[in-house]
Amino acid sequence: MSQHPLFQQLVDDGTVVILRGLTPDEAIDVGEALVRAGIRFMEVPLNRPGALEAIRLLAGRFAGQADVHVGAGTVLTPEQVDSVRQAGGEFIISPNTRQAVIRRTRELELLSMPGFATPTEAFDAIDAGADLLKVFPYGTPENIAVLKSVIPLPVFAVGGVTRENRRELLSVADGVGVGIGIYRPGMTPAEVHLSAKEFLEA
Repeated sequence: MSQHPLFQQLVDDGTVVILRGLTPDEAIDVGEALVRAGIRFMEVPLNRPGALEAIRLLAGRFAGQADVHVGAGTVLTPEQVDSVRQAGGEFIISPNTRQAVIRRTRELELLSMPGFATPTEAFDAIDAGADLLKVFPYGTPENIAVLKSVIPLPVFAVGGVTRENRRELLSVADGVGVGIGIYRPGMTPAEVHLSAKEFLEA
């Protein structure tokens, strides 16, 4: 299976911001604040009201910027993959390794990053066509290193990533997915910008 066009960009960038709880009303202002700070990959989890509309707004706002990408997280069904594609999302991130979701993601030519906790789950995801993997929750840096010793795809660490542990995690993981380490619902765009800038500079 050929490498997805976003694969190398995501590995080179190494940071996905998880915008859990983002509302459509604030989506563009928050997205612009993140991009000004240097963020290039934004994930809106689907387990909150308005998530698909927020993805649609962000995807429309940054459609002309080839280095800024919007996708969905907490994607649990193939039907949700379809909805994300229709909203303009470019990548699918899941907390698990449901093969039907991975296959549908690849059928629609979106990038697939499912979550795993064990080597068995990782290889099931690889067999289904995953582009990259996220270890969730990552446990410890040592745990990531052990998993990476047998897993052939890039692995992102997710679940409790902060600017304090960012450097240590990136010494073993290929990237990080960061939620409350950068964004919490209710933050102003100025607060989001400062938080993202401090995270990237940590």
